[in-house]
Amino acid sequence: MGKRDELIAKYAEDLKNKCGVEPDMDLLTKVTIGCGPSIYNADASTVAASQEAELETVKANFLIKKLGLEDGPALMEAINSVLDTYGRSERSKYRAVVYYLLTKHFGKEAVYS
Repeated sequence: MGKRDELIAKYAEDLKNKCGVEPDMDLLTKVTIGCGPSIYNADASTVAASQEAELETVKANFLIKKLGLEDGPALMEAINSVLDTYGRSERSKYRAVVYYLLTKHFGKEAVYS
């Protein structure tokens, strides 16, 4: 099993155990691949949920650019909802898991097909 496969398995565990979500492995794999090399970087592979600038980056680069959503208050509400689902006290929030949950939240799975 390669490094990416190990990470995908770790992300699936987080979705099941921390978020209470049964992951769609095909979508999770595509979202993980879409994150590119950032998944191998300790800092870039996680979302710093307590940093406003980081959340703005998620909104601008993922929700608006990647998923093609219109900017508005609903985007930050969705990010906060996903962070609540993941668990605010959870220190390591994997970027791929957050992006997966946001993709599901907005029903944008087709972006990855």
